[in-house]
Amino acid sequence: MGGGKGRALVTGGAGLIGSHLTDLLIERGYEVTILDNLEPQTHAEGKPRWIHRDARFIQGDIRNESDLRQALEEVRFVFHEAAFGGFTEESSKYLDVNGVGTARIFEVVASGKFSVEKVVVASSQAVYGEGAYQCEKDGLQFPASRSLNQLQKKAWEPLCPRCQKPLQPALTGEEKFPAAETPYALSKELEEKFSLTQGKKLGIPVVALRYAVTYGPRQSVFNPYTGVVSIFSTRLLNDLPPLVYEDGRQARDFVYVGDVARVNLFILENSQANGQAFNVSTGKATSILNLAQKLALRYQKSIEPEIPGQFRLGDVRHILPDPSRLNALGFSTQTSLDEGLGRFVEWIRTQGSLKDYFTRAHRRLKEGGIVHG
Repeated sequence: MGGGKGRALVTGGAGLIGSHLTDLLIERGYEVTILDNLEPQTHAEGKPRWIHRDARFIQGDIRNESDLRQALEEVRFVFHEAAFGGFTEESSKYLDVNGVGTARIFEVVASGKFSVEKVVVASSQAVYGEGAYQCEKDGLQFPASRSLNQLQKKAWEPLCPRCQKPLQPALTGEEKFPAAETPYALSKELEEKFSLTQGKKLGIPVVALRYAVTYGPRQSVFNPYTGVVSIFSTRLLNDLPPLVYEDGRQARDFVYVGDVARVNLFILENSQANGQAFNVSTGKATSILNLAQKLALRYQKSIEPEIPGQFRLGDVRHILPDPSRLNALGFSTQTSLDEGLGRFVEWIRTQGSLKDYFTRAHRRLKEGGIVHG
């Protein structure tokens, strides 16, 4: 039972990362308050049954001052995981939830009525925009995002900005200047910068964690706009092919939710990390096509992915965050993709009959100009 190390607030504590983090904190001797608005797009059936019985649960909104004041009572540590994510038409909601909501947290903390000692903020690899690449001739390069004209020609790979030759994906370190372009990415860049600067202003240690693609048990099976492992899974379980954008060869780093929960606690208890941003990743690349194939094999489905050549403007081709700085502090991920997918599949099989929410959402995204081709 928890309690000996003080109370932590986990915003978004009903969600994928927040709920696993809550479990770990309580296991390690912390008391936990959860603040979560139970966004219907993610929590279509309301409060999930996995919320820890020893956590204090508040259904409320990070944009609401009175909800925050209630949630921050007796809190020493804040883990800010609440966010609105994915590719949707709701541009203003990203800035409202992720930007204004984060600002509201620091406004309330700054009121002087609370004793917050440290804040850990969930940032994202999305802040980088396009990833880093190696050019055989010109070395390390950071190409701009691909134009609509390039994507319409199905010329998926970025070219060297100097010699216009093909590039090879490289690990992207924290030193890369943020180049966010999508509403979600811009909102996370704003959230990260605002949090770090407010920490300096208030004299409170703040750390931002730039998560790679996080997956695992408890990932929403209702949200058709974010969570590629869940989206592909619900398609396959309904005997539908996973729809893969571009040519499926775009690379991502998939990090298991249990490792993400562990790094949050590690960062909380490590003062050397204060005031900085860190990548949270495995350092290993997996193509989206390969992910779809791995899941089909897990579900014993002889269903090939559908690859119609469609694309989302603003999507990056390859993004592989470099975990070296976090490794140097003494943290590394432990869960391989195959092991993590195995745990996810085992969990999703316990969720009963699942609907495919993606087909209708995909149609809306095409009508709204988010998906092209």
